[in-house]
Amino acid sequence: MDDERHKQRQQKLKERVDERIAAANEVRGIVMVFTGNSKGKTTAAFGKATRAVGHGLRVGVIQFIKGEWPNEERNLLAEHAVEFQVIATGFTWDTQDRVSDTAAAQAVWQHGKRMLADDTLDLVILDELTYMVSYDYLALDEVLRALQQRPAHQSVIIIGRGCHRDLLELADTVTEIRPVKHAFDAGIKAQQGIDW
Repeated sequence: MDDERHKQRQQKLKERVDERIAAANEVRGIVMVFTGNSKGKTTAAFGKATRAVGHGLRVGVIQFIKGEWPNEERNLLAEHAVEFQVIATGFTWDTQDRVSDTAAAQAVWQHGKRMLADDTLDLVILDELTYMVSYDYLALDEVLRALQQRPAHQSVIIIGRGCHRDLLELADTVTEIRPVKHAFDAGIKAQQGIDW
């Protein structure tokens, strides 16, 4: 392709992009869902949290399922006033106790509801919320109500596999992270600082 044709093609692309940017004029918080069967959803959300903090925004994080083991992302973000509330039980496949898992999820969810009502928070991350809904640890209607009644400027990221269709419908942005190839499947051990 010669230089002039390339320039014309890029100019048309620029015009289309500029039109879309000009048409997007509503300002409000959004609900994002990071779902899919691949790893990396929480990592992507922590990238958004880092971006938000870098822009001076306030962030809160609720972590369902994940336990209290050392977490360097949490440590780094906490240094920048990001509040974390983490379920203390760890992975549900380790505990295998529906009653205690439900009680732990409900306890952490109280902090989630508080964060979703907090006008000073710009971004709330609900890590592994999808499991809490699908396992019936949390009532879907209560979750939807808290999301719908949050402050207008507040954005939310919902993370987890098998996201309920009502949460997908409520969301403004849905990103599906799907596995194409993963080193772990080839027997390569998860590495500190890369995988966790």
